[in-house]
Amino acid sequence: MGIGATAGVAAVGGIALTANASDSASSSSSPSSDSLAFDPDAYTELTTTVTDTDGDEHTVKYHFWKAITYVANPVDATYQSLVVSAPVEIDGTAVDASDAPILLANSIGGYMPASVADATGVGAGGSGGGMPGGAAPSGAADAGASAAPNANENTNANGGATSSNQLLALAAGYVVIEPGARGRTLKNSDGEYYGVAPAAIVDLKAAVRYIRSNKGRIPGNTDRIVSAGTSAGGALSALLGASGDSPLYDKLLEELGAADASDAIFATGAWCPITDLDHADGAYEWNWGSNATSSGSKVDQSVSKELQSQFAEYQAGLKLKGLDGTRLTARNYDEYLVEQYLQPSATKYLTDLSDSDRETYLASNTFITWKNGKATFSWSDFLTHVGARKKTAPAFDAFDLSAGENNLFGKGTTETRHFTAYSLKNDTTGVTSKRLDSDLPEVLRLMNPMYFLAEKPNRARTKHWWIRLGTNDSDTAHTVSANIAAAAHTLGDDVNHLYYWDEGHGANTDPGDFIKWIAKVTGYKNNRK
Repeated sequence: MGIGATAGVAAVGGIALTANASDSASSSSSPSSDSLAFDPDAYTELTTTVTDTDGDEHTVKYHFWKAITYVANPVDATYQSLVVSAPVEIDGTAVDASDAPILLANSIGGYMPASVADATGVGAGGSGGGMPGGAAPSGAADAGASAAPNANENTNANGGATSSNQLLALAAGYVVIEPGARGRTLKNSDGEYYGVAPAAIVDLKAAVRYIRSNKGRIPGNTDRIVSAGTSAGGALSALLGASGDSPLYDKLLEELGAADASDAIFATGAWCPITDLDHADGAYEWNWGSNATSSGSKVDQSVSKELQSQFAEYQAGLKLKGLDGTRLTARNYDEYLVEQYLQPSATKYLTDLSDSDRETYLASNTFITWKNGKATFSWSDFLTHVGARKKTAPAFDAFDLSAGENNLFGKGTTETRHFTAYSLKNDTTGVTSKRLDSDLPEVLRLMNPMYFLAEKPNRARTKHWWIRLGTNDSDTAHTVSANIAAAAHTLGDDVNHLYYWDEGHGANTDPGDFIKWIAKVTGYKNNRK
């Protein structure tokens, strides 16, 4: 069908959507016998039009289940709910999606709250996530989210990749499930922050457990769940895949009344993941330390160099090998990135251009040598090409506690906390404690996929990885996604990882390939009647 990315006429989720209730549809409700039992009859029948990469439109009729709370004891059902979309007819041909892969598409951005409570169709999930200023959607329990520190992340990427993926997945015959989740800015009437780490990953795990516990009732193959997310959502997607069935989360899931089922998923799609936060400041300075900020000034180089040293120590301790077998260290990672990802990315970009456009581009970017159909350049010239770095130093654990991640690791009525010893030592806000709070090491483990891939490899992790990043994305270091890919590859997993040339944060230039990749790794063939 040539399914690929372009959203059609803007409406719900950027796609033309015409919705009419089916005459036989029943109203949304939960069976009284079991609050976590999926009601297969509580759908509305809708129709949407999806445009593929060939420019062809496809009419998709699907069943849509409005927001369903996925835990028995929700802290806030506004966020702890999901919506389900299952195709029943594509271009006039009936479709049986009972054994189709399930795309679990989160729309989390900036580690902010994401809600599907008001979603009216596919592709509309995540409203409220990553909202400017930490505002919560109306109707949030206990006044919802309050103002918080400025997000230290491009929250405009909220759903950036998944918004097209979920529509295209539906048109390919897959089931699409969009979960909401609590986020860092949520605060109750007692002033307690109830969406800080690790709330979001616990919620996504609970959503997976709900889906898997309803095998045979909920549409799709519950053993073929493929997660997808962008930015913080990409980080959580990677973490969901890496940490499947880890007992470290059991107590938190039990407190929510999560279903007694597995939370392992089959495959992971992660776009520009903002993760490995306890080591992200060092990685950022290793990558972008020499680049000036948008104002033209450079960050404090003494801070930058100290953080780079921390990264070198961390990277050496990982003992990772790259996809080419190279032992990855701070000394050779630049060369590895150039040869493994950046030059191939530029080569593909230039190859796809017309001869005249390629000539024009190369004339404007003389740092690239184009010979025998291959682009070559140095790391330093690449950094100059990207230009201004997105963030200051430290990028994630700010000395003045102003980063979104400081809020992410808040606790109780404390809005922000340091989560690295270095930033605590250099605090500028008057924090008197000399040690990190005792709960933070465990919270950091629960939020970091590298723990489950490199430090304590998890047997129940996903074995299939789709990872993407724009080459101009300076929201985090390029080593973050490359380390995830290297760790998974070292464990023998199937890894599909590449960078988009000249693209920034939230880019998704090959969603059609992602949809095809899902079919390949799951072994699914569209079952049209």
